[in-house]
Amino acid sequence: MFHLPKLYINLSKVASNAEKIQRMLSKYQIELVGVTKVTLGDPFVAEALRKVGVKILGESRIQNIERLLKNGVSGPFMMLRIPQISELESVVELCDYVLVSELEVVKKIEELCRVKKRRVKLIYMVDLGDLREGVWYERAVEEITEAEGLCDWAELCGVGTNLGCYGGVLTNEENMNLLLKIRNAVEEKIRRELSIVSGGNTSALKLAEEGKLPFGVNQFRVGEAIYLGTDVTNNREIDWLEKDAFILEAEVIEVKIKPSIPVGQVGFDAFGRRPNFVDRGWRKKAILALGEQDTVPGHLKPLQNGAIVLHASSDHTIVDVTELNHHVKVGDVMRFRLSYAGLLRAMTSPHVEKVYV
Repeated sequence: MFHLPKLYINLSKVASNAEKIQRMLSKYQIELVGVTKVTLGDPFVAEALRKVGVKILGESRIQNIERLLKNGVSGPFMMLRIPQISELESVVELCDYVLVSELEVVKKIEELCRVKKRRVKLIYMVDLGDLREGVWYERAVEEITEAEGLCDWAELCGVGTNLGCYGGVLTNEENMNLLLKIRNAVEEKIRRELSIVSGGNTSALKLAEEGKLPFGVNQFRVGEAIYLGTDVTNNREIDWLEKDAFILEAEVIEVKIKPSIPVGQVGFDAFGRRPNFVDRGWRKKAILALGEQDTVPGHLKPLQNGAIVLHASSDHTIVDVTELNHHVKVGDVMRFRLSYAGLLRAMTSPHVEKVYV
């Protein structure tokens, strides 16, 4: 039976983007970790990455790794989110690389590795100012050196950082050089080399593209650019990548001409937001069978020129279709590109059917 909304996933475009990114990074001796977390650990997407040579798959949820394994996608896997104590046994069993930022977690991973006779590689995260995970950079050398002393079965193999995702801090030569400086100081104290400097995500690509990335940063963990061809932290579309690997379709369930602004005293909407309306007079508006439960409607990018997404509730998205050059009627389908946030929710929603192209 035909149901909407549908999310069309073009696997060849996903693979093309991954291949282009990997080719660009390889010129600078940088390994690409293909991050599948935004796809909910989709095995078809993971296979598309593997077919173009991506070796390590990055995930933030152990359930997604279990899904990949159940569907025949093998490791190596990298656990991107610093792990919960409660999930460490599964993490040690299933993951080959783990991002860590707490000595207590390192100690417990070491204990589990010893019991299970399993080697796991640890990348110690450093907070360079974005204020998400990692030891604060001024205390990093001391703490990472202490972590090395806890490891025997587990292996401290490198340092890493995350920028842009929380504080919006941009990757630049200064903070990359700081990460390398910390790596060098740790190596001096532990008297051996650390093989990995995991320098960032999609937002770090711009520095590599421009040839400004300091030598020694040798790993990127990338998702957004592979799937959407965008870099939200730098507010840009990456011109050499495909932008429409994921397309969302929704059905029109009402078309009416109505005022631009509500009539009556306005409070907050169903999500506790105070809507902002611009008075443009009477407008033709289409309601879609799509809402906050399915995607992030405010982040949708209409493919029909002139369509404007106005606002949404749980199950309804209102689109101004006044300026469209064709007549919109009930039963029509509207198509959208998505932002990273929109894709994340659409992939997670059980109400959005996934169709592979």
